[in-house]
Amino acid sequence: MTSPQGGKTVAILGGGILGVSTAVHLLRGGASVVLVTEGELASGATGRSLSWLNSAGNRSDAYHHLRVAGIDRYRTLFAQDPSREWLQFGGGLYWAAAGEAPKAEARHAYEQSHGYDSRLVKPEQIAALTPGVDPTAVADVAVFNPGEGWVSLPHLVDFLMEEFKSRGGRLVTGAGRSRVVTTCSRASGIAAQDGTVYEADHVVVACGAATPAVVGEHGIHIADGSPVSALVITQPADSELKAVLNTPRAAVRPNPGGTLAIDHSWYEERIVEAADGSFSIPREVIDELTEEASRLLAGNPELKAASWKIGRKPIPGDGEPVFGELEKLPGCFVAFSHSGATVGLIAGELLSSEILTDEKHPMLAAFRPERFDGQ
Repeated sequence: MTSPQGGKTVAILGGGILGVSTAVHLLRGGASVVLVTEGELASGATGRSLSWLNSAGNRSDAYHHLRVAGIDRYRTLFAQDPSREWLQFGGGLYWAAAGEAPKAEARHAYEQSHGYDSRLVKPEQIAALTPGVDPTAVADVAVFNPGEGWVSLPHLVDFLMEEFKSRGGRLVTGAGRSRVVTTCSRASGIAAQDGTVYEADHVVVACGAATPAVVGEHGIHIADGSPVSALVITQPADSELKAVLNTPRAAVRPNPGGTLAIDHSWYEERIVEAADGSFSIPREVIDELTEEASRLLAGNPELKAASWKIGRKPIPGDGEPVFGELEKLPGCFVAFSHSGATVGLIAGELLSSEILTDEKHPMLAAFRPERFDGQ
């Protein structure tokens, strides 16, 4: 099926950053796009992501290169308007627990080995590199990555949706649990929970942690390692923090409106899932997390949680992204990644290129869904 203009038609399942980015890039290429989402835009993992823009630490070369390209696209967007409150580059600061300096040193050495901008610093050197950090929170050494940044993904989605609407994209919210429909063993659209079918000649499944289940209905296995996590947004705080902090007990970044975004993994086992699929977390855990974050900040300001969101953090079973067309279900493309923030713009660009040109992009070669065949 083709659009009235003769271009391709694409139905995208998922209103997070990967789905929205892919939709906008497709519209730029002349495709006709309908974006279908279970609830509202950015109501899933995109709405509760720390969204630290980085390629720090140890990962495969292919994944590192993709993340670096992803940061490059954000830098281009940032350069267009550095005053945007929701996209900033203030660096990243990592340190390990007391007595574990070798972990930080090894991280720094690995990052240096492939040219990632990485500096090993003592606590007393931090203030000269980035403001708002309490140096007494750093027991040994820290790694400062000056090229890193952060984005508020809900704000980015709103920004991209302005272009989506101006280019004639169609948005369907509140579709409920939807599925991919097929015609002659090929993806041919998306069926909403009420049975409405949005026909297209290509389908993109980009619905976060639900992605493996959606394609699993068609006999396709994608390993899923998605844990339950929570993101806390504080009330406006008295802090000069510019960098993203990745520390043993709290990860913290600035957030629009003078607030802070905080998360970590130590409390995941304290999150309770109800029979209806909803999640809850004890208030004392939220208070402990904000207290941990306060200890990291200069002046140790009192931090109060304004809100928190809980859900599954999309992570493929082997930790690497899953991008590309399903060989067993032609016409259906998958976008499933833990680093949805960092790779959000570049992934949408490359996936749309594959759909528009019918040619596989070499940067996605390592991330094909078929690597899970036989598992």
